[in-house]
Amino acid sequence: MDFFKSQESLSAMGWILRSIVGFVFLLIAAKMMGQRSISQLRFLDFIIALTLGNIIAHPLSDEHLGLKGSMITTISLVLLYLAAIWLSLKVPLLKQFFDPPAITLIQNGKLDYRNLSKAKLAIEFLYAELRKSNVEDITKVAFAAWEPGGTLSVFVNTDYQPVTPADLKLTTEPFNLTKPIITDGHMEHALLREIGKDHVWLETEIQPVLVKNVILATVDSKLTVQVHVVR
Repeated sequence: MDFFKSQESLSAMGWILRSIVGFVFLLIAAKMMGQRSISQLRFLDFIIALTLGNIIAHPLSDEHLGLKGSMITTISLVLLYLAAIWLSLKVPLLKQFFDPPAITLIQNGKLDYRNLSKAKLAIEFLYAELRKSNVEDITKVAFAAWEPGGTLSVFVNTDYQPVTPADLKLTTEPFNLTKPIITDGHMEHALLREIGKDHVWLETEIQPVLVKNVILATVDSKLTVQVHVVR
């Protein structure tokens, strides 16, 4: 465990072990913080990601720094992060600070220059974001807002929205979701339990192909299995 402490020099194995411990520790810390911290970087998420990256990076590159202090600091920051998230759910003022509301940029085809300045966005950037939503003209936008996560939500006027079967009062087939049930020769047993089937049923469905030869097999809501095999 010498690699854990400050050293004058580390062997190659010491560096490898320190890297493995640091990597596993960061995985555990990220798991503790939850999906939110990696799905979108809001204000609080950005601060914690930036801080944790610096804390762990230094002892992984400097043998004179031990891992113990960095790990204690990281645990403290993770606990502070979780506490801040919990408090933001309970205290409206903190929620406003950590998760500010979306900033309205376009309303009924009109640009709000004051809010655009508040969001610190250039008009060129706004147009670039609109193009990502396949909108080329601001006058077509019913509502657009800059979200705290750094994305633009765009809703076009109903006149420019695609016609749907519901608009035409057409009867459609129910939604049919397809999921992978075999990947690289391995069955997804959790999915089999979910659909109320077992491995015998699946092996029967893919005959004459063997499970080990299946690159991908999918099953839909109607229990129809499609198979892709190694060629």
